[in-house]
Amino acid sequence: MFSVKKEFDFSAEQECLIVGVFDKPARLEGVLARLDDQFDGQLTELVKSGDISAKKKAIAKIHTFGKIGTKRLITVGLGKEKEFSFEGLREALGRAFKEVKSSKLQNAGVYLDTFIGGNVDALDAAHAASEAFALSTYKFEDYKQKSNEPEKDIESIAVYCEAADEEDVKASLTVGYAHGKGTNSARTLVNLPGNMLTATDLANYSSELAWRYGFEVEILGKGDMLKLGMGALLAVNQGSAEPPKMIVIKYQGKEEWKDVIGLVGKGITFDTGGYSIKPKDGIVGMKTDMGGAAAVLGAMEVIGELKPEQNVVAVIPSTDNMVSGTAFKPDDVITSMSGKTIEVLNTDAEGRLVLADAVTYAKHHGADYLVDVATLTGGVIVALGEETTGALTNNEEWFEQVLEASYEAGEPIWRLPLFEKDKERIRSSKVADLNNSPGRAGHAIMGGGFVGEFAENTPWVHLDIAGTATTAKSHDLGPDGATGVMVRTLALLVERFEVK
Repeated sequence: MFSVKKEFDFSAEQECLIVGVFDKPARLEGVLARLDDQFDGQLTELVKSGDISAKKKAIAKIHTFGKIGTKRLITVGLGKEKEFSFEGLREALGRAFKEVKSSKLQNAGVYLDTFIGGNVDALDAAHAASEAFALSTYKFEDYKQKSNEPEKDIESIAVYCEAADEEDVKASLTVGYAHGKGTNSARTLVNLPGNMLTATDLANYSSELAWRYGFEVEILGKGDMLKLGMGALLAVNQGSAEPPKMIVIKYQGKEEWKDVIGLVGKGITFDTGGYSIKPKDGIVGMKTDMGGAAAVLGAMEVIGELKPEQNVVAVIPSTDNMVSGTAFKPDDVITSMSGKTIEVLNTDAEGRLVLADAVTYAKHHGADYLVDVATLTGGVIVALGEETTGALTNNEEWFEQVLEASYEAGEPIWRLPLFEKDKERIRSSKVADLNNSPGRAGHAIMGGGFVGEFAENTPWVHLDIAGTATTAKSHDLGPDGATGVMVRTLALLVERFEVK
């Protein structure tokens, strides 16, 4: 897919060359000046006339008319160099790759040196380029009838970089591409219809992923869960014709199984709300309620590709939440794997129930640090909108590592408070240890805080992606639909993890 060359050969034949243009008052400099010389100064004239714009993410397509071997230049505006950032670069390159794909071009070059500036060096630019390529060109293979016209995809990208060692550039391209591909895998899982992604299907996918990368895998069925006392997950599954699965994947990157990071993802493959049934508009789209599971599996794919020297256990509780004569109901009392009893006041607050058993099981497998990811509450959307993931924690130092990873990934999170008064509300049941739905006030805090009751003293961060797991409109780094949010945050968290 990617090849790296130190210098650009002006006679090299390719369909397009992508270059970045900063907003500078002086004439074109460096690489762009050399290109301008090949065009007898006409690029400078195009900049002056505004046909080539340095405004952020402005795209221009210039035919070369044989001046160089490349048939077209695609310029992308980068704005002012002092304001340039990695995230801005990734979005700019995403827009450029979308232009290449929409033009049905199959090979491209990227002149990496033109994208170096501000706090972005050559290796950052390489990572951004490969990640942006993977993310921006993603397409879900839907179920519409296909035309006979063959689709053309980008098959090869030549990366030219004079500012860094070729092997270092290749390594950065590999990392960025792994992050993008893992995110796309999560997107595809979330986009799949519920009848094509049951708990069994998700378990089979997980097993195939484990086989591909040599991970250890364990899939618990209903009988196993009964023996282990996973009453919370089993209660949610009661109304379903589909058997539940508890999925465990282990990656050991150290000699000893210690300092283990536990990644727990909610895997509700479809959520009707149970007897607390969702309204007709709210029930549409509930195939995406396994977005947390998808994020964890996408992160495990990245981990399998890059093989960091860390220990990770991924745990995914999976079932659908259906209505039937056997379904659990409001006023039921259930017993979780931890032994804690739970009064069910809302069967649509099922995600926190399956996560309760999953968090307990992650600890059983030696998790020393926990992150759970879930499309948990509509309340987080009310609080933070659709661009920011909500977070809760019981450990400042662990949260800081998660926060830094999310910042680097460009997946913003915002911490919500969790005080003792909040915990008292979660423990407010008159007949059980916990109450799964203490009311609408502070809904996102109540949902996440409930999961925290099972993390107990283990350092824990909860990520509520109800608002960020999908988007209604296309953007520079992908189409509408699933976003694959938190794949890159989790992967970076594992890659950068430090015991403190």
